[in-house]
Amino acid sequence: MADPVWDPAQYLRHADHRARPFADLLARVPDLPARAPRIADLGCGPGNVTALLAARWPTARITGYDNSPEMLARAAAYAGPTPGGGRLDFVHADVGTWTPAEPYDLIVSNATLQWVPGHAGLFPAWIDALTPGGTLAFQMPGNFDAPSHRLMRDLAHAPRRRARLAGVLRHGDAVLTPAAYLDHLTALGCTADVWETTYVHLLTGEDPVLDWVKGTGLRPVLTALAGDPEERDAFLAEYRAALRAAYPAGPHGTPFPFRRIFAVAHREASH
Repeated sequence: MADPVWDPAQYLRHADHRARPFADLLARVPDLPARAPRIADLGCGPGNVTALLAARWPTARITGYDNSPEMLARAAAYAGPTPGGGRLDFVHADVGTWTPAEPYDLIVSNATLQWVPGHAGLFPAWIDALTPGGTLAFQMPGNFDAPSHRLMRDLAHAPRRRARLAGVLRHGDAVLTPAAYLDHLTALGCTADVWETTYVHLLTGEDPVLDWVKGTGLRPVLTALAGDPEERDAFLAEYRAALRAAYPAGPHGTPFPFRRIFAVAHREASH
């Protein structure tokens, strides 16, 4: 399966809603052990939330990693020295194969690991790379059984599309249960805080749920059908109609429930 082509402008159309879970994740990250901490942001996307790390830790040296040239081009606007004496850099890397080359005080990932099959198998190397007192923190969608995703899969698996779109979309096992993440992280010797939250985003505009998923979950389909505009438009028309029925607009906008899973794993400081 080819990597999806990302559209930073489309992704950022819902930037406030998308940044909220990252802010909630950071609120649970404890103080870091170093005066000028070293931080890795895995799957940094367009860099807007990576900048929040610099606001929280002004002296930090922060590197954002992503495998999308389009996203990295957008993130470049945030690169360079930070007002607190730290620095922001962005580097091309695949999170699924990224191996820490140095110790980190914080490894963080925002809405990325759901794209990485078998990501729990990467935790041991990441935890080993943490300095004593360091933290691994991540959040990701836990809504693969929601109508937005089920309808997308149903349309992709229709007989006339199955050959072209087979294996393009992720399934419900793209993420583990919160309890499974707790088991993985505590087995690695961490003190872990794992929880889930369902946000009910109130979206505005015409077909706002479709507009949302065009920036994220629908990217593999849009990428696969990029060379066939007629089939792409047919898919979007069917999907649009299904989403309107599943997420009816109310008097003040369209409520869009969105479940997310969070984990903060703390490596104990040496004594």
